[in-house]
Amino acid sequence: MLALIQRVSEASVRVNGEIIGEIGHGLLLFLGVQKGDCPEKANKLLKKALAYRVFSDQDDKMNLSLQQVNGGLLIVSQFTLAADTKKGLRPGFSSAATPSDGEHLYNYFVQQAKLSHPNVETGSFGADMKVSLLNDGPVTFMLNV
Repeated sequence: MLALIQRVSEASVRVNGEIIGEIGHGLLLFLGVQKGDCPEKANKLLKKALAYRVFSDQDDKMNLSLQQVNGGLLIVSQFTLAADTKKGLRPGFSSAATPSDGEHLYNYFVQQAKLSHPNVETGSFGADMKVSLLNDGPVTFMLNV
C-alpha cells in the first residue's frame, strides 16, 4: 500500500465540475493499493500518515504531525501509484490491486481515517477527478508499508 502525501495550504477534488471534497491547511494523500494489500497494511499506513512530522514547529523545523496541527486530510484514490515504470516507455499495472479489491481497501482506509481524524474529505473511487492543490513548501513524501 502506497501513499503520496503533499503538505498543502489548500486542496480540492472535482467530479463533473462539482467540488466533492476540499480542505484548507493539511495533507493531500493519494492512495495506491497493490496486490496483497490488506486492512492491517491500511491501518499501518494511516497511522504513519497521521503521525508523520511534516509541519513546522515554532523553530521552523518539520516536527509536527497532521494530528498536532489539526489539519485537513483529503484522500484521493490513485491506482497509478502502483505502476511499474522500470522498463519501457509505458507503465505496467500488474502490481496494482484489482478494481474491486482496490475499492474495498480504499473505502476501508477512508472509514478508518474518519474514525481517527476529525477533518477528512475524499475523492470518488474510479471517477475522472480533477485535483487542485496549493503545495506548501513544496513538501511531498512517498509512504509505503
